This record gives sequence, structure tokens and C-alpha cells, in this order.
Amino acid sequence: MKNKFAELLHKESVNSFVASLIAIFFGLLFGVLIIFISFPQGALECFGILLAGGFYKGLESLSMVFYTATPIMLTGLCIAFAYKCGEFNIGVPGQYLVGSFVAMFIAIRCTFIPAPLTWLAAVIAAGLAGMVWALIPGILKAYRNVNVVISGIMMNYIGLLLVIQGIKSTIYNSEGAESMTVEQSRSLPRTFIDDFFTSDAELRFFVGIIIAVLLCVLAWFIMNKTVFGYELKACGFNKEAAKYAGMNEKRCIIMSIAIAGFFAGVGGALPYLSGAGRKLQIVEKLPAEGFNGIPIALLGFSNPIGCIFAALFIGYLNVGGNYLQSLNVPIEVIDVIVAIIIYFASFTLLIKTILNKKAKSVKGGK
Repeated sequence: MKNKFAELLHKESVNSFVASLIAIFFGLLFGVLIIFISFPQGALECFGILLAGGFYKGLESLSMVFYTATPIMLTGLCIAFAYKCGEFNIGVPGQYLVGSFVAMFIAIRCTFIPAPLTWLAAVIAAGLAGMVWALIPGILKAYRNVNVVISGIMMNYIGLLLVIQGIKSTIYNSEGAESMTVEQSRSLPRTFIDDFFTSDAELRFFVGIIIAVLLCVLAWFIMNKTVFGYELKACGFNKEAAKYAGMNEKRCIIMSIAIAGFFAGVGGALPYLSGAGRKLQIVEKLPAEGFNGIPIALLGFSNPIGCIFAALFIGYLNVGGNYLQSLNVPIEVIDVIVAIIIYFASFTLLIKTILNKKAKSVKGGK
């Protein structure tokens, strides 16, 4: 029995899945403690609502889980893809924000595009904008060996300030410090699935989540089933060995970060084209969706398919956390609970290493 367990743990997919489950369990455990400390009179009810999350109000809640998971799924994919290729793309918030702005500009100002095709043009343009923004740190890394973390952080704030100026110059809403909204006719198409899940006649979540899932599947296919993906991963493992084998390591660095930037740009477009009336705010603050991609990539072990489930889980928790406000739980407490669970997600690699050692010791002691 022990030997079978050890063999299972030696499998990469099983090992990663078990490590993620352990991290989630301890995150929830500490989340419960926070609830009991900060809100003792209704702790059990609060925890029940948090766990009910995406099912608290039936299909309506589930639609919000999909809507919430869509952007962080793609920012998580962005980080995971670059990390598999040996680069830590911390420039995701900037790429996400630039993609958001370009998508809204296309949808609001480019009225010469037929309305039914506007959303498609906006999504593609947003992805290309994210790609271009990511190219700068990629080129600096490839040709000048500039640390991609440092250049990525700098590009985040340059992008933030440029987007603020762009909003003021092109799509400014004079009634508030924010952008205009995208018209329903130029948003993502509404499907019968949207009608089935939500009573909100304006929300269009289904096409967005399908695009995100398809991009995750495409990324998995590229990484695992193509020569190009093999070269990217080989360069990520050992650039010198890849160069010795005849691979162009500079091209691999640039392409990995550029493709990752495309995913982030598309992720930035989808929430603003969903018909939910979201606006870009004129505030000097980077979007949380960009940084939330880090725990998604960690929970998913930098696996594109894993990012799908990790994003759905975090989206589920966020929706449950929003419902806790109905019990007058301060929003700060909700943020702390979700943050603790996300924090424990960062231990998945350590847990995975421990499980590997445990499996080896069990197998060696047969």
C-alpha cells in the first residue's frame, strides 16, 4: 500500500495536485481562525458563506465566479508561461492595464469597425498591446542582460501613468475621474448560457471564460506538443546548454515574455468588454488582477491547465468573500482571509519537495 502511494506521489501531476490541496487546506484553516478572532458571534455562519461561495445564490453566484476568474486566469497564465521559460514576468500589471486601455479605446472610439466585430478587434488589439509592452523588458534581458524583474516593475508604472494620460486625452468621462463605458452593442456577445446563469441582462461572462480557457489549452499545447515550446522550456532550464545545442536563447527569451504579455493583454480586455459597466479609474494604483496572477501560477504549478482550476478556486473564494459583507463583516477581514489562503499557496513548491522526499523514503524502505 505504501509503495503504491509512493509511486503515485512520484507522478508529477499527482504530486502537484496533493501539494496544492494541502496548501489550500492550511490556508482555509488559518482563515477560520481569523474569522473566529475578528467576528466570534457569527463565525460559523461566516465560514459557511465563504465555503458556499459560488453556490450561495445558485447559478447567479456561479456566473460571478466565472466572471471573476477570467482575468486572473490569464494573468496567472502569463506568469506561468514565462516562468516555464525561465523568466519571472513581474510586469503583468502593466501589460494587463495597457491591454485594458487599448481594448476600451478600440471599443469606444473606433466606431468605423462594425459593432458585432468590435469586441474581437478590441481583444486582439489588447493582446498585441500587452505583447508590445512585454517586449521591452524581454529585449533588454536578451541583449543587455537587464534583470527582467527590475525592468518589469519600471514598465508597470510607466504604463500606469501613460494609461492615465491616455484616458484623460481620449475616453475621459467628464462626470468622474474615470473612463467612459463600452456600449452593449460593442461588448462581448451575449449567449444563451449567459441567459441561463444570470438574470443580469447586461453581463456577458461566457465568451470571456471560454476565451481564457482556450488560451490556457493553447499554451499547454505549445509548451508540451511543439518544437517551439520545447526550445522555450530548454532555454528556461539551461540557457547555455540550449545555446550549445543550437537554439537561439535571445529569441527564446523575447518570445516567451512577448507571448506571456499577449495573455495578460487579453486578460485586461475581457472584464471591460463583458457588459458589466466597468470603467478604468484615474488612480495611481496598479490593478490587483495583475499581482493576483502570481498565486494562480503558484497554485497551478506553472501549468496552463492548472491555472484554469486555480483561477476558478480563487474566484470562488472572492465571490464568497463578497457575500460576507451581508453579515456586516468588514471588507478588510475578507481581504485578510483571502490573502492568507493566497499566501499559503506560495508554499506549494515547498510542500511538493517534502512530498517527493517522503515518496522516496517510503519507496526506498520497501
